Amino acid sequence: MLIREATAKDWPAIWPFFHAIVSAGETLTYPLALGREEAEGWWFVPAPSRVVVAVDEAGTVLGTAKMNRNHMGNGSHIASATYMVDPAHAGRGVGRALCAHSIDWARAEGYRAMQFNAVVETNTAAISLYRSLGFDVIGTLPEGFDHPTQGYVGLHIMHKAL
Repeated sequence: MLIREATAKDWPAIWPFFHAIVSAGETLTYPLALGREEAEGWWFVPAPSRVVVAVDEAGTVLGTAKMNRNHMGNGSHIASATYMVDPAHAGRGVGRALCAHSIDWARAEGYRAMQFNAVVETNTAAISLYRSLGFDVIGTLPEGFDHPTQGYVGLHIMHKAL
């Protein structure tokens, strides 16, 4: 698997799984009816933020990550990231590779820590992955997420010092 900079030419491959993940409403705080053009603008953020894709040997997009500063001004030394893996390619280490890549990026860019602001507590696969890479839950917003089948569940704030 190769992780490389994403370009606008990757959006047609990203959009189907992006849309499926967002519209399912189980893991992200994005609007469920986010349209294709608006979603592209949300995902492809300008520098110094970064967007990458993980691709296989044939060039198939397996997943994507958006990396950015978490806060502005005096809090701009904390990074954040969001990940999406095509469900057709889940369980192949794509999420782990993207997360590890974003940690390396944050270190190289001089960030002092990474913080995830809204990890849905029912997203146990992501929480397990993040914990295995050194993230800790430092707080939970009770009932901060309205899960489509489980009702109101918590949103974890996760942190890793770099």
